[in-house]
Amino acid sequence: MECCRRATPGTPLLFLAFLLLSSRTTRSEEDRDSLWDAWGPWSECSRTCGGGASYSLRRCLSSRSCEGRNIRYRTCSNVDCPPEAGDFRAQQCSAHNDVKHHDQFYEWLPVSNDPENPCSLKCQAKGTTLVVELAPKVLDGTRCNTDSLDMCISGLCQIVGCDHQLGSIAKEDNCGVCNGDGSTCRLVRGQYKSQLSATKLDDTVVAIPYGSRQVRLFLRGTDHLYLETKTLQGAKGENSLSSTGIFLVDNSSVDFQKFPDKEILKMVGPLTADFIVKIRNSGSANSTVQFIFYQPIIHRWRETDFFPCSATCGGGYQLTSAECYDLRSNRVVADQYCHYYPENIKPKPKLQECNLDPCPARWDATPWTACSSSCGGGIQSRSVSCVEEDIQGHVTSVEEWKCMYTPKTPIMQPCNIFDCPKWLAQEWSPCTVTCGQGLRYRVVLCINHRGMHTGGCSPKTKPHIKEECIVPTPCYKPKEKIPVEARGPRYKQAQELEEGASVSEEPSFIPEAWSACTVTCGVGTQVRIVKCQVLLSFSQSVADLPVDECEGPKPASQRACYAGPCNGEVPEFNPGQTDGLLGGLQDFDELYDWEYEGFTKCSESCGGGVQEAVVSCLNKQTREPADENLCVTSRRPPEFLKTCSLDPCPSRWEIGNWSPCSLTCGVGLQTRDVFCSQIRSRETNETVILADDLCRQQKPSTVQACNRFNCPPAWYPAQWQPCSRTCGGGVQKREVLCKQRMADGSFLELPETFCSAPKLASQQACKKDDCPSEWFLSEWTECSTTCGEGTQTRSAICRKVLKTGVSIIVNSSLCLPLPFSSSIRPCMLATCARPGRPSTKHSPHIEAARKIYIQTRRQRKLHFIVGGFAYLLPKTAVVLRCPTRRFRKPLITWEKDGQHLISSAHVTVAPFGYLKIHRLKPSDAGIYTCSAGPAREQFVIKLIGGNQKLVARPTSLRNEEEALRVRKANPKEALQTHKHQNGIFSNGSKAEKRGLTADPGSHYDDLVSRLLEQGGWPGELLASWEVQDSTERNTSSEEDPNEQALLHLPFTIVTEQQRLDDILRNLSQQPDELRDVYSKHLVAQLAQEIFRSHVEHQDTLLKPSEQRIPPVAIPPQKPVSSFTSMLRSSSSGEAGGGSRRPHRKPTILRKISAAQQLSASEVVTHLGQTVALASGTLSVLLHCEAIGNPRPTISWARNGEEVQFSDRILLQPDDSLQILAPVEADVGFYTCNATNALGYDSVSIAVTLAGKPLVKTSRTTVINTKEPAVTLDVGSTIKTVRGVNVTINCQVAGVPEAEVTWFRNKSKLGSPHHVHEGSLLLTDVSPSDQGLYSCRAANVHGELTESTQLLILDPPQVPTQLEDIRALLSATGRNLPSVLTSPLGTQLVVDHGNSALLGCPIKGQPTPNITWFHDGRSVATVTGLSHHILAAGQILQVANLSGESQGEFSCLAQNEAGELMQKASLVIQDYWWSVDRLATCSASCGNRGIQQPRLRCLLNSTEVSPAHCAGKVRPAVNPIPCNRRDCPSRWMVTSWSACTRSCGGGIQTRRVTCQKLKASGISTPVSNDMCTQLAKRPVDTQACNQQLCVEWAFSSWGQCNGPCIGPRLAVQHRQVFCQTLDGIALPSEQCSALPRPVSTQNCWSEACSVHWRVSLWTLCTATCGNYGFQSRRVECVHARTNKAVPEHLCSWGPRPANWQRCNITPCENMECRDTTRYCEKVKQLKLCQLSQFKSRCCGTCGKA
Repeated sequence: MECCRRATPGTPLLFLAFLLLSSRTTRSEEDRDSLWDAWGPWSECSRTCGGGASYSLRRCLSSRSCEGRNIRYRTCSNVDCPPEAGDFRAQQCSAHNDVKHHDQFYEWLPVSNDPENPCSLKCQAKGTTLVVELAPKVLDGTRCNTDSLDMCISGLCQIVGCDHQLGSIAKEDNCGVCNGDGSTCRLVRGQYKSQLSATKLDDTVVAIPYGSRQVRLFLRGTDHLYLETKTLQGAKGENSLSSTGIFLVDNSSVDFQKFPDKEILKMVGPLTADFIVKIRNSGSANSTVQFIFYQPIIHRWRETDFFPCSATCGGGYQLTSAECYDLRSNRVVADQYCHYYPENIKPKPKLQECNLDPCPARWDATPWTACSSSCGGGIQSRSVSCVEEDIQGHVTSVEEWKCMYTPKTPIMQPCNIFDCPKWLAQEWSPCTVTCGQGLRYRVVLCINHRGMHTGGCSPKTKPHIKEECIVPTPCYKPKEKIPVEARGPRYKQAQELEEGASVSEEPSFIPEAWSACTVTCGVGTQVRIVKCQVLLSFSQSVADLPVDECEGPKPASQRACYAGPCNGEVPEFNPGQTDGLLGGLQDFDELYDWEYEGFTKCSESCGGGVQEAVVSCLNKQTREPADENLCVTSRRPPEFLKTCSLDPCPSRWEIGNWSPCSLTCGVGLQTRDVFCSQIRSRETNETVILADDLCRQQKPSTVQACNRFNCPPAWYPAQWQPCSRTCGGGVQKREVLCKQRMADGSFLELPETFCSAPKLASQQACKKDDCPSEWFLSEWTECSTTCGEGTQTRSAICRKVLKTGVSIIVNSSLCLPLPFSSSIRPCMLATCARPGRPSTKHSPHIEAARKIYIQTRRQRKLHFIVGGFAYLLPKTAVVLRCPTRRFRKPLITWEKDGQHLISSAHVTVAPFGYLKIHRLKPSDAGIYTCSAGPAREQFVIKLIGGNQKLVARPTSLRNEEEALRVRKANPKEALQTHKHQNGIFSNGSKAEKRGLTADPGSHYDDLVSRLLEQGGWPGELLASWEVQDSTERNTSSEEDPNEQALLHLPFTIVTEQQRLDDILRNLSQQPDELRDVYSKHLVAQLAQEIFRSHVEHQDTLLKPSEQRIPPVAIPPQKPVSSFTSMLRSSSSGEAGGGSRRPHRKPTILRKISAAQQLSASEVVTHLGQTVALASGTLSVLLHCEAIGNPRPTISWARNGEEVQFSDRILLQPDDSLQILAPVEADVGFYTCNATNALGYDSVSIAVTLAGKPLVKTSRTTVINTKEPAVTLDVGSTIKTVRGVNVTINCQVAGVPEAEVTWFRNKSKLGSPHHVHEGSLLLTDVSPSDQGLYSCRAANVHGELTESTQLLILDPPQVPTQLEDIRALLSATGRNLPSVLTSPLGTQLVVDHGNSALLGCPIKGQPTPNITWFHDGRSVATVTGLSHHILAAGQILQVANLSGESQGEFSCLAQNEAGELMQKASLVIQDYWWSVDRLATCSASCGNRGIQQPRLRCLLNSTEVSPAHCAGKVRPAVNPIPCNRRDCPSRWMVTSWSACTRSCGGGIQTRRVTCQKLKASGISTPVSNDMCTQLAKRPVDTQACNQQLCVEWAFSSWGQCNGPCIGPRLAVQHRQVFCQTLDGIALPSEQCSALPRPVSTQNCWSEACSVHWRVSLWTLCTATCGNYGFQSRRVECVHARTNKAVPEHLCSWGPRPANWQRCNITPCENMECRDTTRYCEKVKQLKLCQLSQFKSRCCGTCGKA
């Protein structure tokens, strides 16, 4: 091998690398150390960023050879390149763009990750498949692969660790930390199952926070993933992930793979934004998503520095703390963020001593002495000394010169330098008498320098407070020998009370006159009576009251009196003598007396207050206060008040209370009211509000911050978005974010995992109302013709979207009228070629009938053809036909008054060209138009009302109801409301005068009205027409009685329209004065013609055997018209009468008339009328006439109950009912029932008392569960299911007619309810309609109210919400298995001997009754079944389950509305062993094959884990021999031999033979050909130990400048690396099997000549106990210079302790006490719970 030559400065780098690779170690380390020069400086980095390489050279000093390398490398510029710099390998490829390759320029792109030679520069020509190696090696620092830090140096790939060091094996942990332990992140894994529906199309799978790594998501299903992002700056984004690929989403690389049934999402990270992975519904089946990623722990505990020392000298302490730090925002946050991660352990605080140097001396002063004077100026003093305080806090006095560096504090100061208190006298009070001599008083106060009333004034200098006063008014007392003023004060006061006392309206003491003196001379006594009296003002009398009712002192009732000298002389008056006489009585009284002693404090400081004089009882001699009982109460001075502080108050701010804080955390606000005000006078309570600038003080703030601390993370919802639908159940969404309101008012958005509370709903259902019905139109059909003009149609369905979102088809009447153009439209195709046939012949034609129809009697149904006019009676069904030619009948359309008609419940538009109106009503009157293409024909319908008058067309429903009411009230007015609208009979209608279009066909109205007004229609011919159908004659109570006169006419009069046109034309030619006469004549003539034609028509219809009944004679006294005479003469010759009458149902003949109060003694009336009993009514006869064949049987009922006949209530031979001497109990509705074999008929008549209202009632209970409509009389109770139409009849009677008013729950019903003719219609009833409905009938005689209770039944059904029943099951047996029954059945599998709960979820109204069954039998009758029925039957508990218990359990819920059966099955599970089929044979041939029978553990024929059968007896099983036969020949091999080489490639061998195994178990060798036919011969030689031969290589030792390890001892290093025997460097792992040479050794260094130096110990901090310590200074110094050096140089030796425990001896007193002076601080810092402080501060912490 070649030696390494000396490198010259011109040696190329490539040559040097070659020398490096070819060098080998052949000499000892000592020889190598002396042959190499020192390493040279490092070269410039090969790159400026992104990681490059730098090298250093050394030269060989020997002329022979030097072992080892002469070049070394290191990494450099390990900073990321800017994005615009591009890829380093791409830059090297692009450098060849200007160089021709095979005479052509190319744009070169890099080829990375070449597995064979990663350090060669291979590039690919853009747009081609041409790949060329443009250079044998890339520049130093180029990455070997794109996914690692390994770099190419001199064409070789060198390992680079995450610490960017060559040869380093440092790797990033899962958190992205180099050489980390994975503690800075946490593994998050989970699974999401989609629960999407039509209303919830997307959902959140997982939120992945910023900085997460190694994200993997795997979706299995047909749903689709998409991403939402949010950067730290708040920018939001979304990526739909529509196709497979690698995307850059917010600077994070996303690898997405999409398959038909799965999706895979990968993100290496770290993520540069918060990613929210969402799922969108795209299929019927649910999907699952599995996810895993590493989430960074962004909140970490960080230990703070030591706090400042607690003392500046003399020994203190300082602590550390821990704070929670947000790594993303680089700021300190609340501790709860760090508590969120269990991995975070908060470090405990550390405590250390500080500032241990003794404190300098200081001045210490004692407290000041008391002031030498209390006022007027004094002095006070103190002593000051110089002291020192040691580390234990002991204070000792020292020489004063030690404190000279600070000025000495003063030892004397003045005090109480204010004026002493002074006496201040107030004004005198008024004199105590109104005449003569009295006393007056004043208040004397002791006032201090602040103006306050206080003590301290000298009593000697106090001004007097009482003096005598004289009132100029003389006193007149002729009877008194001694003036009042000359007597004692007590006598004077009594005298004044005696004179001035008078009775008042307030209770007061009233004394009577004094009695005579008890002696005639000398001193005696007088007495008097004193009463408490009051003046009663209303009676002007005086009343005596108890003494305690009077306030104030009671006047004296006894006094001394002087009757003069006893010797009979009358001496001259001498006041002194009088005093001597009375002195004995007054000595005690004069010792104590009342005096004013100043005023109280003013009640107000401004605005007017009061002061009250203070009255005290004093000893006159000592001036000391005495008990008030020692002073005479009656002599107490009067209460004395004076005003004070009268000046207006200065303006001031009035401040209200703070309002509650607007927020509980995160800085809220509080407000209060502040305004400037001034009190002018408190007496008048005058306060004014001023402008703010008039208050001098600064205005207090009206707002302040409160609750300034961070809120815990919480959910913050945004506003709801608009609903996705306007009705029919939609969805609205909102964004719900996890945020934290900070103490500065800002919001910090956090990942969802930080909010512990359940997340608020982000979507909800809305518009949960049914949509209005609307038309759903189909597609247009093809054109009806193949050429020319045709039509297209489409079908329309009326549908309704319910609040559940489901569409249903409803009745077409619930939709708005559909325009005709919406369902049919014309279509035009190519012109049809039909020569010679005019198109006019093929136009549609309507065959109209120009006739006029007048209905005279009621009929069920009438048929008409368009083209005429019809005057019809109400409630008649009308069928209107439109016969057409050359037109398809399904295309015929109908209009009414110009509006398109569609089918409804009242009007049917048939597809066969006809229109049907069910039961005419006034609103049906109008013009009906039939359209067949361009052809149109009309038909006019008008209605005939009461008294055969025409009904005016109502303009609205309200007008229709009003017209009906007017017709009922006054039929004559009804006719007047209809004005004829032609110009012949009237001068124009009101409608025409208002400019409205006249009613079409109105020119016939007058003729028809006159025809109907003919009073001479012969009513006596009624019997001749009895052969008609009784049901058609059985008219309702609304018919007019005059209609009976038309019974002989045809049902409908038919005349030609031309006939009436001729009459109108004839009348128009007559003069106005004769027009009316002619019109009567022409109308009578028309009537005769109509009747004659009808009679002739009837003759042709009669059979030969039939005869007409002769007409009844007309009474001569009845006036008849000429028209009547003509009719009678024209029919008088007719004979009739039949031999046999046909069978028919009963019909009761009605006679309708207005109700009247009948005063006759005997009342005879017919059915249909109302009888009002009067006081003189003696008899009532009710007629009931019925026809029918066979003859009907008549029965009577009253108020729904059969009439009980008696001697007062009789049934007459003609079936009439007679009531004799009617009484109030006879009032009611009497019903006549006519019955025969064909049917029955009934009519009622009302009998009222004096016209009072009467209501027809029923006392039944109606239960309806099936019928769509129910009708009943008021007074009943109706129980029905929802959705039914309920009609409550309220038939009333009374004279005059009673007015009906309806109430619901005592509240009057409004207009929306349907009330018709007293009946109340409730449509589509629901629970909201439930209640008490009352019908009130009222007229002038009184009122009557009857009620019906409506109850809505709900049949038993399964509730939609099952939370209540589940909670009930949980509360009944928390750990018991349970199951809910259902209509389809459920199943519960339970263990043998266990208990089970079965729930029966049910709801209904009334509450259903629940019955339980087991296999079809009631559980109560099943023997051996242990059960309990709980919760009103909703829960069945079955205990001690056994084989007899299993089977079907069912619950039957029943109520009045129906029943519901629900089922559940109990299956008792048990485990057992089962011997299954034999297992597979253990061998296919030879003599060792056996089959073992397989045991299985079964549960209900299902295999389960064998552990369940552990306690069961196993069946005995024996193995069975199998496959005992010769085996086919096969190759047999021996083990491999040892490898011929340990490295570098060797070989190993084995022996291969062909063998055959016999059934006996003996193996014999056979020919190789027999095995070759069956299998290929195995190899007998293979290569081994292909790995390289390696060795450890090392460099020479470096300088002795490593760390010190002892006195003058340091460490030096050398490099040890792994290489091949050829000198190729390898990773160290390749040489791990070889012993590694040492890389460090000791060496001598002067710099390590250091040692530790310590100072003396300080005094111990405690004298006893276990917690005293002392400290000293420890430093590292050089042995020669004795100067301090860095402490790490002395680290080779143990550092002496800088503090130690001391005085560890038990204290004499073992009581709990503090042993350190820092205990107050320990208590303040709440460190008492730490063990090291708990015992040291026992006294202080024990009090905490």
